[in-house]
Amino acid sequence: MHITVAGKQVETGEALKTHVSDGLAAITGKYFDHALEANVTFHKHRSQFSCDINLKAGRGLMMRAEGEGADAHRAFEVAAEHLAKRLRRYRRRVNEHARSFAGEREAPAEEAPRGRRYVIEAPADEEAPENGDHGAIIAENPTYVEKLSVGEAVMRLDLAQAQALMFRNKKGGGLNVVYRRADGNIGWIDPGEG
Repeated sequence: MHITVAGKQVETGEALKTHVSDGLAAITGKYFDHALEANVTFHKHRSQFSCDINLKAGRGLMMRAEGEGADAHRAFEVAAEHLAKRLRRYRRRVNEHARSFAGEREAPAEEAPRGRRYVIEAPADEEAPENGDHGAIIAENPTYVEKLSVGEAVMRLDLAQAQALMFRNKKGGGLNVVYRRADGNIGWIDPGEG
């Protein structure tokens, strides 16, 4: 697994990098041993340190965890506990799902449809959208649109702490979206057949 450790206004020495590498190796080895990469970022806010962990656990599966502490090591420990809890829940759900479909035989897995994911830079406040400028594309990445059940999509949305997730529904094969609403609930868009 490729691990990147960075600090914003925090010095990330060799001891901290070793602590992070050992901690993530132990967690991923226990719950999910095919993790591909992890980005760990430390910040300092007044007297508290915070740690953000973004783990790419597999194709299309991203997990995010945060933690705060009096020092960088403690902030990582809190974030790592949250990550371990998410991985444990994910593993349990996958095992339960596999047991529930143990008797069924599925057709061979087909290649997931490919799409493109864009990151658009928001215009500055003084550049109002009246002038037609709605931002510039600053990143363009190929992505896969996974075939999932609604429950699996909600689980991945929670694991990644994302705002929205597009997927191909297992039942009908159509494109669907689950998203986090402003009231904290999860919304589901299913265009269906109209």
